[in-house]
Amino acid sequence: MTMTTTPAVEADQLVKIYRGGVRAVDGISFSVEHGEAFGLLGPNGAGKSTTIGMLTTTVKPTSGRATLGGIDVASNPTATRAVSSVVFQDTVVDRPLTGRQNLMLHLRLWGVEPTAGRTRYEQLSDAVGITDLLDRSVATYSGGERRRLEIVRALLSAPQVLFLDEPTVGLDTRVRHDLFDAITTIRERTGVTIIMTTHYLDEAERLCDRLAIIDAGRIVACDSPRNLLASVGAEVLDLRVANPNKAIAVLRGRGIAKQDIAVTGFTVTASLRDVSAQQISQALNEFSVTVQSATTRRPSLDDVYLRLTGARITAGTDN
Repeated sequence: MTMTTTPAVEADQLVKIYRGGVRAVDGISFSVEHGEAFGLLGPNGAGKSTTIGMLTTTVKPTSGRATLGGIDVASNPTATRAVSSVVFQDTVVDRPLTGRQNLMLHLRLWGVEPTAGRTRYEQLSDAVGITDLLDRSVATYSGGERRRLEIVRALLSAPQVLFLDEPTVGLDTRVRHDLFDAITTIRERTGVTIIMTTHYLDEAERLCDRLAIIDAGRIVACDSPRNLLASVGAEVLDLRVANPNKAIAVLRGRGIAKQDIAVTGFTVTASLRDVSAQQISQALNEFSVTVQSATTRRPSLDDVYLRLTGARITAGTDN
């Protein structure tokens, strides 16, 4: 068997500037290996969806280059679409039709041989747990059921790369976790390369082998979730204080580096590496810093983002 060294997906200095000079994506570069699950993590408005759009031919780059399996996205969009598939944020299945009718229609549109196509959708439907729903109108499906149907639909053409743009947005916690399991099962059974955008921290940590953290259209870090969390340290201290600047001065005086301290309003967050929370508490008391509350915890990807950008991941409208 011949092994390929060509990445499944490669972005090289992608830039997108919208009318009015809005720079949604500002020189993004990354590569994704075959079979990898790669996440674009950042708050809404960071440029994640615009990046996906450029990789899937729906958004024309202002500059830069992107390839899927070595195929140039800009110069050969038809071949690009043939090796990839997308599950968008908004529902695209036809609600008046049954799930089975939606899948059969998609098979015909892609020119998949009927017997092979039927076998494929039956296997995929079983993998995500919607076999019993296929003869019901999609209008009767829950949000999570529709999302699972859309994932099956996207995989009917046997793509090399599956793009998931905010796959669990708008779903409740239980349904989101059910979908996590469905995505993991699909990946195990098909070996498809997955690129997903998300602003949900638990989703990124659970589903992705590597993450590119995006801020204002730029990648500020790219690594495995484990390594990104390790960059913050083993323990984080959250302090609610009346005077953040005075608290920061005490922390710095106790050897905590500037980049390991972040402030959100009256909350000071510090990575504890060579100093204990008890030592910090004693120092704050010595310098008469009023502490309203103090909590130690394990770091999260939000701490990584806060450390890198000075902001937290919050909801809004994406580019």
